[in-house]
Amino acid sequence: MTAAPPTHKPPDKFGIVLRVGLFVIIGWIGVVIFSLLMIPVAGLLVTSALSTFAAAAVANAITVRIYERGRLSDLGLGWTGSSLREFGAGAGLAAAGAAVILAGPLMIGVARFEAIPGVEHPWSSFLFVSVVLLFGAAGEEMLFHGYAFQLLIRSLGAFATILPASVLFGLAHAGNENSTRLGIVNTMLWGVLLGYAYLRSNALWLPIGLHFGWNVTLPLFGVNLSGFTMGVTGYGLHWRAGDLWSGGGYGPEGSVLTTGIVVVLFFLVQRLFPQRGV
Repeated sequence: MTAAPPTHKPPDKFGIVLRVGLFVIIGWIGVVIFSLLMIPVAGLLVTSALSTFAAAAVANAITVRIYERGRLSDLGLGWTGSSLREFGAGAGLAAAGAAVILAGPLMIGVARFEAIPGVEHPWSSFLFVSVVLLFGAAGEEMLFHGYAFQLLIRSLGAFATILPASVLFGLAHAGNENSTRLGIVNTMLWGVLLGYAYLRSNALWLPIGLHFGWNVTLPLFGVNLSGFTMGVTGYGLHWRAGDLWSGGGYGPEGSVLTTGIVVVLFFLVQRLFPQRGV
């Protein structure tokens, strides 16, 4: 079973605007403040992940406390018997998808591993980065698919909510280093997939799992993640193909391979997770 949404009558249009507006304002101010506090003592990746998580947690906590019952289930994080399964299944599907689009080029010889000098204790670094990426995935899901998104799903419907939220999700990554048009489009497609994953499961565990599984697998292959270079394993993937296939400096998310695998993941989510009442 998954956590049920609040059963009371949705607010009127003014109430929806008020609640969503408050959520957005708190979230935006939170990202700015937490980023300014963290950037002097942490790197860009850590700052981006933890500031997003902190801001999303605060925005959800305040709005849910004011307007709902103040429970984790009100923002899709209620723990049920299926929560771990949904998280694990999402992480496994996304990790497999990332492995497929990178293992293929390796097997046919258009990409190869190269050692990166100067990387010490690679697996300890990877463990640390994995924890950071988990917070980052949870933070982005709470920010883009948390209380405000779920309120709009209930009030306006899936189509009118998921598409605009996905556009915002993609544009939020437009400032990343080496971002490309295809990379932003693919990130928007990921936004559609993650929003749809919430719709199917009526909880955030599946989208968090998908988000985390994808993000944590790419560094294992030594490729950039949304423009971030990590190099945590001591190896990088050198491509003999053009940016259309490799994604260039943005990473595989800027390639047509990601475009295809997101579509595949969408239909797998549709097939494996029957929709539960939103």
